[in-house]
Amino acid sequence: MRAVVQRVSKAMVEVEGEIISSINKGILVFLGVGDEDTIDDAKYMAEKVTNLRIFEDENGKMNLSVLDVDGEILVVSQFTLYGDVRKGKRPSFTMAAGHEKALNLYEEFVKLCREKTEKVTTGQFQAHMIVKLENDGPVTILLDSKKTF
Repeated sequence: MRAVVQRVSKAMVEVEGEIISSINKGILVFLGVGDEDTIDDAKYMAEKVTNLRIFEDENGKMNLSVLDVDGEILVVSQFTLYGDVRKGKRPSFTMAAGHEKALNLYEEFVKLCREKTEKVTTGQFQAHMIVKLENDGPVTILLDSKKTF
């Protein structure tokens, strides 16, 4: 499982011209599910994302999590995180999970995050979305449950 986590002052998702989700201070999580991922990957990522210390404490150090600052979480599915462009210029998505597996693990990740905070909202799985965000910092963190980076 891969994620791009961005600290935001606000973010929103629009589908077919309608805002379906929005948050204020918190994190925007673009989440990709790989073909080899399991429930353990979802558990690892939910734990890592919700406890990632990327918010500043009273001393200006990144020492607080989204839970510590009572922030919100917006999760957006993003299979393109598994796009492989090592050969040629057109991405190959053979490492991305198929629809059913991806949906199940995406929903499991969201459920696990909601067990830690009620302030979790999502995009729309497999929809064409317009995502707007105000990156705070900017702070952007890359995560991989297989720890390849």
